[in-house]
This record gives sequence, structure tokens and C-alpha cells, in this order.
Amino acid sequence: MEISYHGHSTVRVKTNEHTILIDPFITGNKLSDLDPETVEADFILLTHGHNDHVGDTVAIAKRTGAMVVALNELAVYLGRQGIETHPMNIGGAFEFEFGTVKFTHAFHGSSYEEEDGTFVYTGMPGGILLTIDGKTIYHVGDTGLFSDLKMIGEMNDIDLAFVPIGDNFTMGPEDALIAADWIGAERVVPVHYNTFPVIEQDPDAFAEKVRTGKGIAMKVGETIEL
Repeated sequence: MEISYHGHSTVRVKTNEHTILIDPFITGNKLSDLDPETVEADFILLTHGHNDHVGDTVAIAKRTGAMVVALNELAVYLGRQGIETHPMNIGGAFEFEFGTVKFTHAFHGSSYEEEDGTFVYTGMPGGILLTIDGKTIYHVGDTGLFSDLKMIGEMNDIDLAFVPIGDNFTMGPEDALIAADWIGAERVVPVHYNTFPVIEQDPDAFAEKVRTGKGIAMKVGETIEL
């Protein structure tokens, strides 16, 4: 299985048979190396409804036929735009043909801003536990630090975690290091930084300080094997 990072919180997971995109924010993302008109996907997983995470989901799903997996209100909203969705909710798990998805708590907001400035409520934000071929990836999503991360780490043998470090809208580096300790993943990758001036951070400095696993500051487009 190949996992690649594509700026902000966008992650791509490739198995022998499926391509999975998480939070495909491409258009408007100065850090992205993907092209929304050519990127392939069989499934798209969304942590929450903010525009910088939903991103190009609808356009990609319409072009590729990808199923979108999201928390209930967000899935219903996107489904009304003519794409296939699978609604879920916090604490729930479902076994798809590529593996198992389980949504966890995240403490953040979740709404989508329409072109006319209208905000649409899109339910709870979440994190995603993705288990494929016995390996577990935890995309923490946008969140502040909360103590249940320790419980999540104790309940799951996590191989790779994507943790936000940008501060202002999510955890900053100091809180993210505590989160990494609690999650206890073998490898920890910082995300949600440097896309906008207000979330500028040093991912290498963060990665060097990860204590309970190996910190990896992935470059945009970089791939690791799991």
C-alpha cells in the first residue's frame, strides 16, 4: 500500500485495487501537486464539511464515479449534488471493499460555504480510522487537543497518523506532540500547515520532536509504503 501527501490535509492511499482520496482540497490550494481534472479516485473520504477539506470532491466524484464517504449531514448534502455517497456517524464503522472506515470525534466546526456566501451546516467534524490489510491509518482531521485521543490510541494499533499542526484553526505543534504521544502511532506525519499565512509552521521541527514513534515531514507528492 502506498500513501502520499498532497498539501494541506490531502492524503492519497493506493492499494493494489483501489485509490482513496482523503480531503481532496486541490483548487485554491497553492501547495497541491494534483490536477482535479485528471486525479483518479475510487473512493473519497471526508473528515468534515469545510471548503478546504471538501475541496474538489464533487467534480472528482462526478468525473470518476467515486463513492464519497462522509459524516451523515455532509453525505446527504453532497448526495443532493448528484454523486454517490455513503453516510456514517461518529463511532460507527463500516467495511468497504477496500477496508474498514471508522469515524472518531474531532473538536472543530463543520459547515460548507456556498458561492453566494451562505453557510450550510454539515454535521459533526470527525477523524478517520482507515484499516486496510491489517494496517491502520488515522487521519485525525481538524481538531484541538482532547483527551479521548489517548483512548483511541489505546484501543487501536495505529501504524500511521496524520496530525494537524497549523495552530489558529487546529492544534498547534505543542499540542500536536501531546496528541502524537497519546495516539502512539509508529509513524506520525504533520498536516494542515503552510497553506495560509496564519497557519505557517515548521514541519521538520515538529517531526524531530515526535517521541513515541517516528516523525516524518512528508514533502508534497512524497510517497511512503505501509
